[in-house]
Amino acid sequence: MCASFWESSVSKNTLLSIIAKHQGVILDDELYTILKKDYPDLSYKELNRMLMELEIQGLIYVSQITKSKRRVELVKEGQEFLGVGED
Repeated sequence: MCASFWESSVSKNTLLSIIAKHQGVILDDELYTILKKDYPDLSYKELNRMLMELEIQGLIYVSQITKSKRRVELVKEGQEFLGVGED
């Protein structure tokens, strides 16, 4: 029973390496599809939580393209993004 818990847990390094393999930019639904192959129990809510944690840490930047599509990109060294209300 514990084995399934550990198998379904996606590490942040796994997420970062998948994004890096796609030249540092990937759509969130494409990332979810790739992860579902190895982690079938992964929910979209869990992916969103991990993306939010990585964005707060300053490792990735997530931008909304359309209402249902988001662009996930690695933050390069020296690159900064302004938050909402920061001019």
